[in-house]
Amino acid sequence: MSSFPDYYALLNVSKTATAEEIRQAYKRESLRTHPDRFANATENERKTATEKFQAVADAYYVLSDPVRRKEYNALYSSKGAGDKSSDPKASSSFFTHFASMFGGAGAAPAQGSRPDAENVFADVFEELLRPEVERHAPWWSYIGAVCGGGMGFIVANLPGLMIGAYAGNRVGAIRDAKGKSVAAVFSELGGSQKAEILRALAAKVLGATL
Repeated sequence: MSSFPDYYALLNVSKTATAEEIRQAYKRESLRTHPDRFANATENERKTATEKFQAVADAYYVLSDPVRRKEYNALYSSKGAGDKSSDPKASSSFFTHFASMFGGAGAAPAQGSRPDAENVFADVFEELLRPEVERHAPWWSYIGAVCGGGMGFIVANLPGLMIGAYAGNRVGAIRDAKGKSVAAVFSELGGSQKAEILRALAAKVLGATL
């Protein structure tokens, strides 16, 4: 078997890190490794970033849950220092062999599968990510306003247009919030929009632009 992934090293935290320290470490490392940061990267550079981003998500998935962390720690303690690695490829091999053993909150990945890195990112950053995503993609609000305004105009000309547009916009806003997950909307944005959102998140979390 290949090297054992050192998830503490991947997140740059100690083995005694608290749940909040692990969460904050994931935020920092995921922002630094998110492949959509690298708009002008070569194919190989983007592939490397994607592998690291996935490994960071793997680390958070395992260490953020008390049950999974306990099961991982049992394996971690049985390995010598030379057997552990922060190489992202070690994480892929680890999930191939051990994914099905994990308990804990939420559905565990099937044998050989890994947590979806984009979903992990969106879940952790939802509070910060949602307003940024809605600012860049208010599609349903616009559609709702147009449709509502059209119906209002048919019914009562100009006053109806104004009332219908407002009502349609509110319906659209609800669809924005509930019709799709933050992860789904973020994934559909263009590369430049994603990069802009990541810069905004970095300014809030890291205190600097990416």
